[in-house]
Amino acid sequence: MKTSEIKFTVTLDDKNMPQKIDWSASDGGVDSSSKAIMLSVWDSEAKNTLRIDLWTREMMVDEMKQFYHQNLLSMADTLERATGEKDAAKAMRNFAQEFGERMNLVMKNPLFPTPPKQ
Repeated sequence: MKTSEIKFTVTLDDKNMPQKIDWSASDGGVDSSSKAIMLSVWDSEAKNTLRIDLWTREMMVDEMKQFYHQNLLSMADTLERATGEKDAAKAMRNFAQEFGERMNLVMKNPLFPTPPKQ
């Protein structure tokens, strides 16, 4: 059986705020730094998701908006691949489009209907 390791090293300042986030992946030969990470782990006993969200001071607001937008799209793709739920994935992509429009990340797309305002 093969084993692969992904390792995160977070350097903290004196107030325990992330200063630097380094990560490496043994299989991919990756050794890199990042300004932010989102890590989700499924706890099957508690039937709950455990999350770690970290970002450094260098992560600009516009980058964070883009990071979230891309994560929403990636989650829709993963949901469809993992479950075959095409309609739910489409709904997530529609939301990601709306989110991207609200954050001025993407242009309005006529293929994605905007829900009426209430």
